[in-house]
Amino acid sequence: MYRIFCESYKNFISAYDKKDSQSDYRYKISLPIELLVDLDKLHLEKKQNSLPYKELRDLLYYMNCNIDRFPKFNSFLWILESRGITPEFFGVSEPVKLEEQAKLMNMFLNLAYWN
Repeated sequence: MYRIFCESYKNFISAYDKKDSQSDYRYKISLPIELLVDLDKLHLEKKQNSLPYKELRDLLYYMNCNIDRFPKFNSFLWILESRGITPEFFGVSEPVKLEEQAKLMNMFLNLAYWN
């Protein structure tokens, strides 16, 4: 499931032209999710306690709170936990943004961007 998620994220990102992506909302909200795909970057951001890292942890917390709406989150969060990536609430993300990120994560897990 994790490998499929990573490949789906890469397929999603490849659909965006780098010049035009700076203003695209869906592209912008996906940037913290990239940390799940690039674990080296995740560890660097964790050491810096950066905003993208905190946004990712907020998203994981939101996902954990919404497993009843998005059942696939349960097994995905379990996979992340086995890699030492856990939810934590920092409160830096807007609720609307978290909802959109959760929908995007659900699309990845439902193979919407899988080739």
